[in-house]
Amino acid sequence: MSVTGNLAAVQARIQRACTISGRAPSTVRLVAVSKLHPAALVAEAAAAGQTVFGENYVQELVDKAAQLARPVEWHMIGHLQSNKVKYLPGIVSMIHTVDRLSLAQEIDRQWRDKQSAACDILVQVNVSGEATKSGTTATEAVELVRHIAKLPNVRVRGLMTMPPFFDDPEAARPYFRELRLLADRISSEQIPAVEMTELSMGMSGDFEVAIEEGATLVRVGTAIFGGR
Repeated sequence: MSVTGNLAAVQARIQRACTISGRAPSTVRLVAVSKLHPAALVAEAAAAGQTVFGENYVQELVDKAAQLARPVEWHMIGHLQSNKVKYLPGIVSMIHTVDRLSLAQEIDRQWRDKQSAACDILVQVNVSGEATKSGTTATEAVELVRHIAKLPNVRVRGLMTMPPFFDDPEAARPYFRELRLLADRISSEQIPAVEMTELSMGMSGDFEVAIEEGATLVRVGTAIFGGR
């Protein structure tokens, strides 16, 4: 099936998951992840109506953004080194993977110097505690959000997580639920300038379950663009 056909199938799955969970489809945005796929496929997806794209690597994101004629929204969804932040202002509208204060401070500096608007970010939480995954801990997340909230050129809009890989998507449900409960806890703290409106969770194999648990951003690559 073509990228256009795959995209339609994924959108239909999102709609079904929203119906099951009693949510309006407009409350879930699809982030099409084109990692290691050519810009031509991104252009095909954009022509089919897809508006939000995610990339894992800074250089790949910058290169693809330069090749695309159609205006789209770019999200940085991969692990981000502080020395690469300088390439992102003016290109990305959201960074999903802020897991430490020093990274947030560098984003604040770069956006202060290069952009008039603040950068929307999500705090990445390692809810599974896996050593191989990035992210702050659930215990430390509240304090990290408090510190980031003091930065004038960064806006905390929510949380992001990557659960362990399971063959059965139901096994990921507790991790998605934990992120939602953590977001509720942070929201109840009423930290100035902090919103918990976005939950970035769920990928090709488990995004329906993530939607049922409150995801507002689902990061889908393989189901749209095929294997890498």
